[in-house]
Amino acid sequence: MYAVVEILGQQFKAESGKKLFVHRMEEAERGSQVEFERVLLLDNDGVITVGAPTVEGAKIVCEVLSHVRGDKVIVFHKKRRKGYKKRNGHRQNFTEILVKEIVA
Repeated sequence: MYAVVEILGQQFKAESGKKLFVHRMEEAERGSQVEFERVLLLDNDGVITVGAPTVEGAKIVCEVLSHVRGDKVIVFHKKRRKGYKKRNGHRQNFTEILVKEIVA
């Protein structure tokens, strides 16, 4: 069984026991339970339910494992023969969650 769920504006394929890295959820404490109710698609052993826009009564129960930072991404701009170079780095903050249960 899996579900496609919208978490903080992004869509994820959630399966029971799978870890997901979502954008930082500041209000969620480590070890706490969170529920996401914007389930867009649900597959229950080959029976697919597509929401319009969401599946009624379906939700994903997750546990917050940790708050981490992603790898550094270097953004480099250059215009040739003009003497223009600009270098910028960025590290995104993530929350690691574990999908405990899919309630359909």
